[in-house]
Amino acid sequence: MLIEAGFDIAFDCPAQTPMLLQLNVHPSREPDLLTADQIRSDPSVPQSAYVDLFGNRVTRLDVPPGHVTFSNRFTIADSGEADPTPPDSPLTPISALPDATLLYLTSSRYCDSDKLSDFAWAHFGKIAGGAARVQAICDFVHDTIRFSYPDARPTRCASDSLDEGVGVCRDFAHLAIALCRCMNVPARYATGYLGDIGVPPDPAPMDFSAWFEAYLEGRWYSFDARHNRPRIGRVVMGYGRDAADVPLTTAFGVATLARFEVVTRALSQQGMVNPAA
Repeated sequence: MLIEAGFDIAFDCPAQTPMLLQLNVHPSREPDLLTADQIRSDPSVPQSAYVDLFGNRVTRLDVPPGHVTFSNRFTIADSGEADPTPPDSPLTPISALPDATLLYLTSSRYCDSDKLSDFAWAHFGKIAGGAARVQAICDFVHDTIRFSYPDARPTRCASDSLDEGVGVCRDFAHLAIALCRCMNVPARYATGYLGDIGVPPDPAPMDFSAWFEAYLEGRWYSFDARHNRPRIGRVVMGYGRDAADVPLTTAFGVATLARFEVVTRALSQQGMVNPAA
């Protein structure tokens, strides 16, 4: 399957403003790119890039005063298969986990698992098997949180989501991650593109999506507490402990959002839009 994805995002800046953009696909998906994954700016602004501590590609630039638009369109190859389901085997002991997974067992800015440990063990402690435990957490979060764009706020952490019972996709991910960490399952935040491929079209405007990955059976598996079903066509942009590690944009000054449009759609092998997607 071929997927076309991209965005048009604009800001109004009253003064020159340094910015960081985490809007490229994750380096692990770069071999699948069929066209350039290049951020263009209008007006044109010099850019540089680096890879951060979590392996994400970050763009640096100084935006001049006025209106600036960042845009991108690329085509990427995808397997066209739904998220793989892990076998329900016993949970890997912490002593046997790779060193690199251990930071995904502790509390972070939005995944305050230290506040949720008693709750998690009371609700999920009797569930045997790593995958079954993670799926039970996803089922709980999916049934507990009501999705609502108007109720989104940038300061909501996992314990807030549990108390308030409302949020957007990042809140679903944060609560599920925090509960997984309470249960000794390494879990990391993921953000990227997720189009309406293989599911009924969503009438709401397209947005970037957030989900999470759990480390089971020696590898990372995708889970999505918001949709709570395997999906086709995830294109990851960034990984981190939570959303604080993968902000789409960071402005060191005033930058007022003026436009935000995201595109994700399946293409046929000839490059035509697939009407069945």
